[in-house]
Amino acid sequence: MRLMVEFTTEPFELETFPEHAQAARRAVEEAGLSVDVGPFGTSAQGGSEETLAAVARMLRDTLAAGATRISLQLSVVEDGSR
Repeated sequence: MRLMVEFTTEPFELETFPEHAQAARRAVEEAGLSVDVGPFGTSAQGGSEETLAAVARMLRDTLAAGATRISLQLSVVEDGSR
């Protein structure tokens, strides 16, 4: 099964790429997920085990880096393997 996670971290900073946002992106990239960074959030896709592990790391690392809120949505992506 493939999963897609979409997330946004706060507080927003318009002038810089805050450490909490960098930590979130690093967690999903280092997990080997396919990452797409957009203007209002980031999405990443991968196998279920990799994605769930990346989400757990992303939550821990992002909070440790100063995030005060993390908005997250997790979806099953149809890949024909069901």
